[in-house]
Amino acid sequence: MSQLSINEIIKAEYIKCANDPIHFFKKYCYISHPQRGKILFNLYPFQEKALKLIGNNPYSIILKSRQLGISTLSAGYALWLMTFHENKTVMALATTQATARNLVQKVQFMYENLPSWLKVPTVENNKLSLKLANSSRILAKSSSPDAARSEAVSLLIIDEAAFVENVAETWASAQQTLATGGGAIVLSTPNGTGNWFHQMWVKAEAAQNDFLPIKLPWNLHPERDQAWRDKQDELLGDPRLAAQECDCDFSSSGNTVFYGEYIDYINNNQAKDPVEKRGTDENLWIWEYADYTKDYIITADVARGDGRDFSTAHVMDVERNIQIAEYRGQLSTKDFGNFLVGLATEYNNALLVIENASIGWATIQQVIERNYSNLYYTQRGEASVDSYFESYVDNSKMTAGFTMSTKTRPIVVQKFVEYVTDRSVTIQSKRLVEEMKVFIWMNGKAEAQTGYNDDLIMAFGMAMYIRDTALKFRQRGLDITKASLSNIGVNNVAYQGGFNSVSQNNENPYKLDNGIGGKEDIGWLL
Repeated sequence: MSQLSINEIIKAEYIKCANDPIHFFKKYCYISHPQRGKILFNLYPFQEKALKLIGNNPYSIILKSRQLGISTLSAGYALWLMTFHENKTVMALATTQATARNLVQKVQFMYENLPSWLKVPTVENNKLSLKLANSSRILAKSSSPDAARSEAVSLLIIDEAAFVENVAETWASAQQTLATGGGAIVLSTPNGTGNWFHQMWVKAEAAQNDFLPIKLPWNLHPERDQAWRDKQDELLGDPRLAAQECDCDFSSSGNTVFYGEYIDYINNNQAKDPVEKRGTDENLWIWEYADYTKDYIITADVARGDGRDFSTAHVMDVERNIQIAEYRGQLSTKDFGNFLVGLATEYNNALLVIENASIGWATIQQVIERNYSNLYYTQRGEASVDSYFESYVDNSKMTAGFTMSTKTRPIVVQKFVEYVTDRSVTIQSKRLVEEMKVFIWMNGKAEAQTGYNDDLIMAFGMAMYIRDTALKFRQRGLDITKASLSNIGVNNVAYQGGFNSVSQNNENPYKLDNGIGGKEDIGWLL
C-alpha cells in the first residue's frame, strides 16, 4: 500500500469523524470506566439517540437517571466540537469548580488517547482548561452570576443544573454571547420542583422555550432491570432519593416536605376546579356552598403588604375535614377583614382564625370593629397543643388571633403533613397543591423554595392544627360544638393586641367542667 493511499484513507476517515460524531466516539474516544479501566466509548442505543438530538439542536435540556454516562457523552461532544471547529469556547459549569473540572478532565482523557492524526496540537493544558492550536478550548468554572458574562461562549454545559446555585443568574448573563450562535447542554437529575432546572424543563415540554427536552430514565440502560432498581432503594436508603436519582421524578425528589406520592394522590383523586370563582379578581374559589347543619372553621394568613405574598383563607368542613372554599389575593388589611367577616357569616358564623403576627393585627382589628362574635383567641405564651393539658394559668387575658411562633410553626407544618400522609383530609385546591410541590426543608425549616410562596400552606396548616386540638379536647370529655359554646360571650375577654381593649372581666368565662372533676380553659377555641 502506497503512502498516498494511506493518506487518502486517513483523510477519508478524518472527514467521516468530522461529519459523524457517533463514528468518532465509537472508533476513537476512550473513557476511563470505574470497573473496566480504559475502554472505547461504545455507545448504547439511547446514548446514540441522545447524541443525535444534541447535535441537531443548539439547546438541549436532559432530565436523566444517575450513571447513564450523559456527562461523559457531553464531554465527548465538546471534544468533537473543539477538534473539528475553530474558535469554539466550551464552558463547563457545575455546583463547584472541582465538579466542573471533572468534566474537563474527561475531555482531556479522551484527547490524550486520540490517534496522532486526529489530535490538534495543544497550546494550553491544565486542570481547569484545555486549549487547542485552532483556538478552540474548554474551561471549567463554578457557579456564579458572572461566570459566563466575560466569555464568548459557543457551548455552555451545565452539569447537575438542579443543584447549581445562581444558575438562573448565570444563564441570564450567558444569553448575550449564546444568542450570537451558541448553544447549551443542560443536564441533571431532579432536585425537587420550582427551581430553575424544573422551570426550564416544564417550559421545554410545553414548547415555551428553545430547549429540546430529553428524558433518560434508568430503564433505558440495557444492563439494568427491576432487580437493579430495587437495589437502589436499599443502597440509597431513602425512597425519595432513589426516585430522584433513578426515576426522573421531580415531585418525589429534593428536600420537599410532602412526598410526591401524596401530592400525586391529591392531584388524581381530590383536586378539581371550583364550582364558582367569586369576586372581581375571581380569587375566592368555592367547591361547596354553606350548609346550615354543618360547622366550619376559617383560617386566614394576612399578607405582609410588600406585594410579594398573598392574603389567604380556607373554609373547612370540621367534621368531614374537607376544604370547601379558598381565597388567595392581595386585598388591603381592612378590606380583607371585611371580606373574612362576610365569608365567616355566610358559613354559619364559622370559627374565624387569623394569624396575628405583624400586619395581621390590622385585619383582626377590623373584624373586632365589625363585632364578629366567633373570633379565635390564643392564650398568651401558647407553646403547643399539649401545653393545654399540662398546666393552666388562671388568666382572663387572651390574645385575638392565632400566634405563629418558632414553637407553633413546626407543629402546624407537622399536623398538615400528618393529615396528608394519613389521607384524612380532602384538598380540592390546585393552587394549594402547587405550593405543596415547592415547600421544602431549608436549613432545618420548612418554607417555600426561593421565589415562591407558602401563604396557602400556612393557612391550611393552621386549620389542621386547630382541628387536631379540638379533637383532643373532645376526647377529654368536652363538648366543643357550636351549640355548647353559644352562651359564652367572646367580647367579654380582654383584647391584647396593640389596639384598644374591649371590656375586661376578672373571672375567666372560658373554663368548663371537663367531666372528671376539674375545669379546662377552652378560650383558645373562640
